[in-house]
Amino acid sequence: MGAIVTEAGDGAEGLNIVDSQEFDLIITDVEMPRMDGFTFCSKLKSHPTKSSIPVVILSSKEKEEDIELGFKVGAASYVLKSNARNDLPRRVRDVLHKHSLLRGRTVLVVDDSPSIRKLISTALSKAGFQVICAENGKEALKLLSRCTPDMILSDLHMPELDGLGFCKNVHANKDLDQIPFIIMSSDGDRAKMRQLLQYGASAYLVKPFNIDQLVVTAERFLSEHFGRILKERKRLESERELLIASITSLILALEARDQYTRGHSESVASLVVDIAHEMCLDEDQIERVRIAGKLHDLGKIGIRDEILLKPGPLSNSEWDILKQHPRIGAEILAPIQSLADIIPALSGHHERIDGKGYPGGLRGSKIPLLARMVAVADTYDALTSNRPYRKGFSNEDALAIVEDVKGTQLCPECVQSFLKSMERKTFV
Repeated sequence: MGAIVTEAGDGAEGLNIVDSQEFDLIITDVEMPRMDGFTFCSKLKSHPTKSSIPVVILSSKEKEEDIELGFKVGAASYVLKSNARNDLPRRVRDVLHKHSLLRGRTVLVVDDSPSIRKLISTALSKAGFQVICAENGKEALKLLSRCTPDMILSDLHMPELDGLGFCKNVHANKDLDQIPFIIMSSDGDRAKMRQLLQYGASAYLVKPFNIDQLVVTAERFLSEHFGRILKERKRLESERELLIASITSLILALEARDQYTRGHSESVASLVVDIAHEMCLDEDQIERVRIAGKLHDLGKIGIRDEILLKPGPLSNSEWDILKQHPRIGAEILAPIQSLADIIPALSGHHERIDGKGYPGGLRGSKIPLLARMVAVADTYDALTSNRPYRKGFSNEDALAIVEDVKGTQLCPECVQSFLKSMERKTFV
């Protein structure tokens, strides 16, 4: 499975190793000398810093009471050795996936009882959660203005602002209403439960409850919640990629009609990604940059062929029409919410640092960074490409021109990053 594996001969040796190393998962037998697997798991779950490591018990003990004991001492999964060939890899993947979804998640605990806050906080911390606390709904709302937890556990009856009022406030805020909200109360009235569920509560736990039940409930809700988010994100990314592929095909078809601009968008995308790497942007930003480079000339779809494919210099009126392509490209993408972050590159890649660009005459830092980056790559590729009215410049001459217009036409920071990226290519 590609894992780095460390071995131990029994539970005692295992605990010593766990003390000195970091692990994502532990698989343990039950019947071992010196310390059995149940004792090992129980001691691990009491460890001040290692208790959140998930444990899979792999054992030949298949009685119901053995399996039940395995889960009681804190195992995340119990696999019988007789089924290990088929079950173990799947269970390991499932446990690791769930743990990755939950690791470091923050839970807000709201209760006016200090002892209950401490009890819940300790149990959740041992399970690997980050915990923040408030003693009533009013204090909790102040906390929510500064940080956003991944889950809320709230008592129902509290002074200042009770659980019902707190729940209403949370779900009236569009930035908070997706947070799973679990109510805890000694009030087991069914009508009250239904009322709270109507106001957005995800679950209702009746006190006194088993603390392990609370932790399992929190894990289940968060796992399902982030599982849905991940699934939806993958679906949106897939749809976005299909959409980008379709638009890119249109641009390639547009460029294919003109031998002088064929491959321009792909070249710009490659160059602007190099700039992004040089500027130490993160992977998400680099992906945005790549897409922006590919789609930057989308608006030329709306320009008539007699202007776009004219073999000689354009007249003033024709230039005025061609200058509309950044605006047209932005308008084409405007209805597509998933590509909203790309629009500034399309609308602004012909703006200039000195304010003499088009279509908006933006100046300096008012030009979006994405647009400034694409402008550098676009300028260089245009300079090195042949045109009906001129031969393309050499690499050295084009680089000199790009550096010469730094601070007037092009962003100095972006130009500097571009030149460094070109130096690296030359060196390699």
